[in-house]
Amino acid sequence: MRKIFFNLIKRIRKFISWLWNQEGSPFQRALGFGVGIFSGCFPFFGIQTLMGVFLAKMLKGNTILAAVGTWISNPFTYVPLYYFNYRVGSLVLNTDKSIVDFSHIPTNQLWSQGWHLSSRIITGSMYVGIVTGLVGGFCLYLPLKKLSNRIDKK
Repeated sequence: MRKIFFNLIKRIRKFISWLWNQEGSPFQRALGFGVGIFSGCFPFFGIQTLMGVFLAKMLKGNTILAAVGTWISNPFTYVPLYYFNYRVGSLVLNTDKSIVDFSHIPTNQLWSQGWHLSSRIITGSMYVGIVTGLVGGFCLYLPLKKLSNRIDKK
């Protein structure tokens, strides 16, 4: 059991080292990661990674770190992340913050209620994505820049 644990730790360290040594300037790597986090905040299951990689390519950021950044949304964080995005979207759109109750809605009004729910989640995702992408990218940029300066001085 102990051997399996240490083997897992060794693999995780190797993976983090591989990520840390990605190509590009510190800004390009941090940009890719931030764009990935931004893309991961949207509820577009299955295309978040494609969206992150596409945006990173367009902005000349690191595409691998963009794909990694989209891991902010995963099966463990879907519900809290999208609920938070919904609440932020409701706040921004200045609408009722309660969850839409679909049980008392006639079928002909279901589409309009779906739009209200979707618009809140998408708006909240955009705001949360921008903030978390900036914070995540900046938090990666600082140590990368510091490491880059150390390497340049040697």
